[in-house]
Amino acid sequence: MDTNDYISLFLDDSNEHIQAMNDHLLKLEKQPGNIDIVHAIFRSAHTLKGMAGSMAFDDIASLTHKMENIFDKIRNNELAVNEEVMEILFEALEDLEEMTHEIGEGDGGKRDVRGLVYRLEQLEKGTSDLVHGQIAAAINPAAHVELDQYQRTVLKQAKEQDFSTLQITIKLSEDCLLKAARVYMVFEVLEKLGDMIKSTPAVEELEAENFNQEFTVILLSTACSGEIKERIHNISEVQDVVIANYDIRESERSADNREDRIVNEIPVERYTRQDKFKHTENKRASTKTIRVSSERIEHLMNLFEELALEHGRLEDIATQLNNQELIDTTEQISKISRDMESFMLTIRMAPVGQIFNRFPLIVRGLAKDLNKKIDLNIIGAETELDRAVIDEIRDPLIHLIRNSADHGIEPPDKRKEKGKPEAGNLLLRAFPCGNHVFIEVEDDGGGINREKVMKKAIENGLLTAEGSENIKDEAIHQFIFATGFSTAKNVSSISGRGVGLDAVRMKIESLGGDISVESEPGLGTKFSIQLPWRMSNAGNMTG
Repeated sequence: MDTNDYISLFLDDSNEHIQAMNDHLLKLEKQPGNIDIVHAIFRSAHTLKGMAGSMAFDDIASLTHKMENIFDKIRNNELAVNEEVMEILFEALEDLEEMTHEIGEGDGGKRDVRGLVYRLEQLEKGTSDLVHGQIAAAINPAAHVELDQYQRTVLKQAKEQDFSTLQITIKLSEDCLLKAARVYMVFEVLEKLGDMIKSTPAVEELEAENFNQEFTVILLSTACSGEIKERIHNISEVQDVVIANYDIRESERSADNREDRIVNEIPVERYTRQDKFKHTENKRASTKTIRVSSERIEHLMNLFEELALEHGRLEDIATQLNNQELIDTTEQISKISRDMESFMLTIRMAPVGQIFNRFPLIVRGLAKDLNKKIDLNIIGAETELDRAVIDEIRDPLIHLIRNSADHGIEPPDKRKEKGKPEAGNLLLRAFPCGNHVFIEVEDDGGGINREKVMKKAIENGLLTAEGSENIKDEAIHQFIFATGFSTAKNVSSISGRGVGLDAVRMKIESLGGDISVESEPGLGTKFSIQLPWRMSNAGNMTG
């Protein structure tokens, strides 16, 4: 096997172990005294460490080694499972998932995990009394910004809309007393000049002043660097501003040039259906699998197309010869061919649970960052979709989930005032319908504000004041997919702004799908994605 084959095998196995760790950590959070769960996580961490070490993915190996030590402490009753322990373990798991995802994209999976490793070491020693931001600032000051796959997708699509991607590093003076206030003023300036994608340290750490004098922002903008620098320098106690183009071409070049080595699994058993708004745990079905590269599957389907053509010729010959025995044989071959076609199409399919099962951890982190209570409910994880489509919808779904968590679901106190449960409901549902699969992201939050959207549409020239008088809600809701459209007043590192929903729409449409939105004020919003059941490039393969 060549290197790509080994990487494919590594990704296949590592994703299974990371998903298992994800499921078990969620269980451990509810059953902190269950040592069987700890044993299961320890085994997955130990296996993943060994695989990563053999493939020279040192950052993954280093992180899993420290996680393994923590689980060993827990199972030997030397460390209690508490909120601090769980938070660090969940953060480590998120990093593992991002690194393996980047390896699959050809980016190498390298990440500065020193801060997280240090915190795990302190936890292991029983001296974890430093704040996350303080450790991050001490080990890795705000000098380098790493973007996840979703953020890179947004940047790529923004580039097509003539946005420049800038990395802006701001240094405050040493005697600055109100660092958070200066950060806010910088953000306010940048918000007027473009769309902020990410900051390092994170917004929460900057607000808490858990950073040295420097911080870095990735900005999408059409403004020139000179104007941006001048506007920031006008803020008092800003000592220096360095602006450079953020270049993601190197990381994308390896991804674009790599051969499609996606590893596929052929499931024997299917997942069970879950009830609406009923809390369930995603249990992995017991399956027997064989690993086949997508290249071989496509080659097999091409051979079958040739076979179907030859079968058609054979039918014509049988008819011309008027040989009943030959005609009966060709009819039997036709029946077998149809069965083969149906079976080969199922090889291309995979349950959407492959990506759905990763979202509970994401929602948990969002709820923590936003100080909200959010219950995620998943229905239809067993619904099957073409693997090529599944690979592409992960990032759009993450954006819609972030959008619902950030802008849809209200804070607990506001929900209580409205007579709602403190915990918001976020529903992720998939179901087949004809030759399509529908995926819905639905929340029971405040809904889309008609007046705000209409006002912004008029400001952006999408609607006239006269034309707004009798416009229907359905038409108003479509404005949120317009390029650069946003009603948000404040910077948010959660759901992004402007190019986000437009990027989602463009991605879905590029897959031959469609996206729509329904919303009721005070009751919530539902995004509905319609996707083709399978990619249509194979065509009709039977004669």
